[in-house]
Amino acid sequence: MSHSVTNGKSLLARVFERVFPRMPDFFAMLHEQSLQVERSVALLVRYMETGDPAIGEQIKQDEHDADKVKVHNIHTLNEAFSTPMDREDIYRAITHLDEIVNFCKDTVSEMDALGLRPDPHTLEMAQYLLAGTGSLARGFALLAKAPRRSADEANLARREERKVEKLYRSALAELFQGDDYIHMFKRREIYRHLTNAAERMAHCANTLHDIVVKMV
Repeated sequence: MSHSVTNGKSLLARVFERVFPRMPDFFAMLHEQSLQVERSVALLVRYMETGDPAIGEQIKQDEHDADKVKVHNIHTLNEAFSTPMDREDIYRAITHLDEIVNFCKDTVSEMDALGLRPDPHTLEMAQYLLAGTGSLARGFALLAKAPRRSADEANLARREERKVEKLYRSALAELFQGDDYIHMFKRREIYRHLTNAAERMAHCANTLHDIVVKMV
């Protein structure tokens, strides 16, 4: 038996793998992270439907888990010898996805701290966020094999962000009709966290679209 073959791999193959490590599957990595974000936003919708503190605690735990995923993915990116798309685009996608979950956690944390219950506006905003993050998840799933369809999903996510922004303005107009200014400012902070989440969702959609443009 040739000494150049060990465990089914030639010496040349093993040297090559050592010098040029196999490229991580960044397409799958971003898709998995986007699915995690979608699950967190689905919990946010349930929270806005019920006001259940247990669901709020789960969202906070999801934020901790999302941070670990972000750190792992950035480490993988930093260690990768090569990438199938622009490194900066991958980094932006990782961080924007994580920031969506951060704002979900901030929303429920401040509602708890300020003694606020969900209202129809917070529920509707959360529903738009869920639709948009679902589009992102589908977009990242399609990115490797059908990038043009991935771009379509990015456009749908941006459309949901515009719905959140429009609702935010109308919700503020309704909110500032009374004279309970303390409540107004408390509630406005919650609305703002949700629009921040939507803004990060749009940023992620823009990054996804940038990746597609460079691929096709």
